[in-house]
Formats: sequence, C-alpha cells, structure tokens
Amino acid sequence: MTLKVAVVGIGNIGSIHARVYEENPNTDIVAICDIVKAKADQAASKFGCKAFYSVKEMINDGIKLDLVSVCTKGEENGSEHYTPTMELLNAGIPVLGEKPISNNIEEGHKMVELAKQNKIPYAVNLNHRFTPAAEKAKEWVKDGRIGKLHMINMRMWINNPVESSPWFHLRALHPHSFDVIRYFCGDVKRVGAFMMKGEGRQIWSNTQIMLEFENGAIGHLVGSYDAGASYGLELCEVVGSKGRFVLEDACEKLTYYPRTSIETESYSYLGGMKSFPETFKSRIDSFVNQLIQGVPYDQVDGSGHDALKAQQIIEAAIKSFETGTIVQVKDVELISGGVI
Repeated sequence: MTLKVAVVGIGNIGSIHARVYEENPNTDIVAICDIVKAKADQAASKFGCKAFYSVKEMINDGIKLDLVSVCTKGEENGSEHYTPTMELLNAGIPVLGEKPISNNIEEGHKMVELAKQNKIPYAVNLNHRFTPAAEKAKEWVKDGRIGKLHMINMRMWINNPVESSPWFHLRALHPHSFDVIRYFCGDVKRVGAFMMKGEGRQIWSNTQIMLEFENGAIGHLVGSYDAGASYGLELCEVVGSKGRFVLEDACEKLTYYPRTSIETESYSYLGGMKSFPETFKSRIDSFVNQLIQGVPYDQVDGSGHDALKAQQIIEAAIKSFETGTIVQVKDVELISGGVI
C-alpha cells in the first residue's frame, strides 16, 4: 500500500518532511502547498508533484490525500497550525502536525476535539521519543526494571538567539521536553516555575520547572535558549526503586544503573541511530506505518492529544511564574474547554 501524501508549509522543516516521504517506499508525494507561490512551485518541481497555494484549493482540487504534514510556523512556531489542520481534519484527511500543536491552548483543544469527533488519526512531530534508545528505556519502565517511579530529571537546551515573544523558548522548544517526560513518567499534576533572561535577552530564555506527577513521582526540567553547541542537546534521567537510566541526546547513549549493584548496562547509538536529525525519519515513518496498518484514531503514537497534554504543562508553568504559585495542570485543562 502506498500513501498519497502532501506537505503544507515548505520551509526548512517542511523540506525535511518531504525528503523523508521521498525516501519512504510506502509514500508518494502528490502535492506541495505553500502560500508563497515561488516556494510551492520550486518544491513541487523538485519532488515531481502538483503545487497549491492554499489548503482549500488543494482539497477542492479533489486530489487523493492519505496523509498531510502541516509544517507551517508563525508566532512561537505555532500560530499558523490551526487553520490548515482544521481544514484537513474536516475533510477527513489524517494529519501529522509540527510542534507546538499551537501556541494557543484553545486552538490546540479544538484540533484534538475535531480529530476525535471525526475519528481521524492526528499526530504531532514529537520526534525526541521516536528513537530505539527511548523505546528500550520505555520497555524498562513498563517491565518494572526501574521499579516504582521516584523522579525524573530532564534537561533540554540549544543556542537560539531569536528574540520573539516572552514565551517563545517555553512554547517552541519544550513541547519536546514535556512529551519525553510524560512518555516515561505519565501525567503531570502540579508545576512550579522559575525563569530568567540571559544576558541581552528580552525573552525568558532560561527556566527551571518543578514537577509533581499524578502517580506521586517528582522531577524537574532545566531548559535554555542560551546553551552552547558543546553542551549537548538533552539529557533524561529516570530514577525508580530498583534502578535508574540515563538517556543522552535522544538516541546517542543509554545506560541502566541498578540500585543494588555497580554493574551497568550501556548502549551507544542503539539501532544504528547516530544523531538527532535521524529522529525525523523514525517519527514520520512510524506514523506512515501506523496508517498503513489501520491504527485506530485514538491509538496514534505521539498524537495530537499527547501534544496538547505537553502544551498544557507549558501553560501551567507560565501561569506559575506569572503568579508566583504552584499551579494544578488540571486548571489549565478546564480553562481550555474541558478536561481532556
């Protein structure tokens, strides 16, 4: 089975999606859509497909579409996701969106609800957990090798000098962080956040966020847009009653440390995955495979629902910092239109 796919928004990330689809033997790129005509035309020529300049035009053309990547951007990298996603979901077309699901929590809620109502698979590119190393670590958690979860320490930082909205760092980067956190430890109950501006910055470019989970575990996130390339991208440490693991840079190194022994188990480049850029392929290919296998809309890995949950933690952290209080994540869920 070959899926007919399209990419909406053909900037840097959209081009990555297109290249992955081009390399996948189970997908055929049939359309490129961008509001900038020259970009759409150039990409369509490159990938040998039809160019469109609006999602409505593409849908009304009647072209068969089994999957569309929405790689638009906008304020905080998320303000332009809503309209094309809603148009595609209303047309019954599965969507793989970019993160954040939206920089507006209400819009995120509406996209997830529409996908649910129409029973359409809706996923988001939460690619940091789509690695062989993360999957093995998840198996350790599920199989009880870590024991009862006690805590998680998560760090994610890059050097991003862009000055945007005050919350650009939080809303644009940390959907990934909180998705990884939820992937291993479940839903977050309460958050307390501290932030600071790096030298010469106008945005809150550094943060420390304390976490309490529904299952009783605790943890924290360290995040920054003021980090050097030598710092690495991320580190995730999960600690339980029987042991802990440390996952470095999404896919590069995974180590298990038993509580009662000094003997460790370590993997480097598990599954042959060498670096973070490869996660785009593993994530996109995963959704393609799920669609081919006919996965039900409510069993999608890295779903819009997951992305919304991550975004709600971010909004709770922002509220915590603004008010100087510990914030219940469920309060953000209620504000967004109903408990998810």
